[in-house]
Amino acid sequence: MAAVFINVLNRELRIAARSPGEWLQPLCFLLIVMTLFPLGIGPSPGLLATLAPALIWITALMAVLLSVDRLFRDDFEDGTLEQLVLSSGPVWLNSLAKVCAHWLFTGLPIVCLSPFLCIMMNLSSQWMPKIALSLLLGTPILSLLAALGGALTVGLRQGSALLPVIIMPLMIPVLILATQAIASPASGDAYFLWLGALLSFSLTFLPLAIAASLKVAVSR
Repeated sequence: MAAVFINVLNRELRIAARSPGEWLQPLCFLLIVMTLFPLGIGPSPGLLATLAPALIWITALMAVLLSVDRLFRDDFEDGTLEQLVLSSGPVWLNSLAKVCAHWLFTGLPIVCLSPFLCIMMNLSSQWMPKIALSLLLGTPILSLLAALGGALTVGLRQGSALLPVIIMPLMIPVLILATQAIASPASGDAYFLWLGALLSFSLTFLPLAIAASLKVAVSR
């Protein structure tokens, strides 16, 4: 099973490396929004620092949404997805490998950029570890939820329009837990524990839901 996971992961990483525009676009969107927002707020460092954690997380969420539309669509159109579903390897494992590759090219760069984003938002260095940790725990959940939405809408004519409608409500708890973990100095650790528990739950059950959705999409 490990060999199947590694093979699919390597394939997805090679495809992503050959198409840098697909994963650079959401990162550029993130940086553009984070650059323009302070200009719109004006010279108010206190207000900017107050809004920064929520802004970082909202833009990270939107960046993940921008990057997931073609996660399964290209494979569905060229028949690769059908081969993955019908292969001897577990479908949930193949799906998890694709989600991991998506996170490595989308979520992980956002985590690595978080100190730079904190500097742009006029946040002190004490905020950087909390924001980075919240993104490290939360962005994999966003990738899994986005992949579930992609699996549910793959093959549909208006799938791109339906995708945000389906998964945005599911992402709200992640957004709330992450921003509260950053903003609550006294009970922040408890929110991080809840975020970690949600990550464990997502890693356990969402690949199964994604696999079931892909099987339905291929059988249509």
